[in-house]
Amino acid sequence: MYIELFQKLGLSKNEAELYETLLKEGELSVGRLSSKSKVHRRNVYDVIERLLEKGLVFEIVEQKENRYQAVDPKKLVELIEEKNTLLLKHLPDIEKLYKNTPHQEEIFIYRGPEGWKNYMRDMLEIADTAYFIGAKGGWLDERVKYFFPKFIKEAKKKRIKFYHLFDHEIKIKYPEILYYVKNNYKFLPKGYSTPAAIDIFANHVNIISPMNLNKLDGDFSLTVIVNENIASAFRIWFQFMWDSCPCVKASDE
Repeated sequence: MYIELFQKLGLSKNEAELYETLLKEGELSVGRLSSKSKVHRRNVYDVIERLLEKGLVFEIVEQKENRYQAVDPKKLVELIEEKNTLLLKHLPDIEKLYKNTPHQEEIFIYRGPEGWKNYMRDMLEIADTAYFIGAKGGWLDERVKYFFPKFIKEAKKKRIKFYHLFDHEIKIKYPEILYYVKNNYKFLPKGYSTPAAIDIFANHVNIISPMNLNKLDGDFSLTVIVNENIASAFRIWFQFMWDSCPCVKASDE
């Protein structure tokens, strides 16, 4: 029931299996725990040791056979907070390692909602004017929309400017998207909409596909090109399109 959640919180599959089984069943011996969880008895001993080290189970010592019981799930919150504290303590030094490594030219791929968040963090980190071709308001996708207000708040602090060339359909179908950009937006002409978008900032060009209006398709990815010459070329092409598109507001026909 909660095995996938426990895995996302940092437990291995077997750790999640045993912990959930103990939550549901209460005190169990190794044999019963193996039977109930379907984890091989040979593996249960090692997994229990790891759960004991993490403080997620405790041992009940008995004369015949020891038994094990799950600790209150609030312990999971404590573990996450401890990891977060540890990471924050060392993060400045880790970032120095990253920044001291040359990243002038490279190509990599972000995938899915977490990849999209990483790309948005890149934009905040670089804090340069950003240009969007074929914009669709993907930030309203259910999987990322709660991250977006934090992004906008931080972008305002850093005074990042945004220029959007939206797909024509946004004007009619999703004008509420324009609330988030306020100004500095235009619409591509009819017939020029695509299932992709291109974002440019600093030396980054991000190609996002597949995309639909106001959402990111299930298996979407972001191809990130880090190259100053390519980014400069895309900015020039953006400027040509921007100059060629009329200043039309959402309410205009």
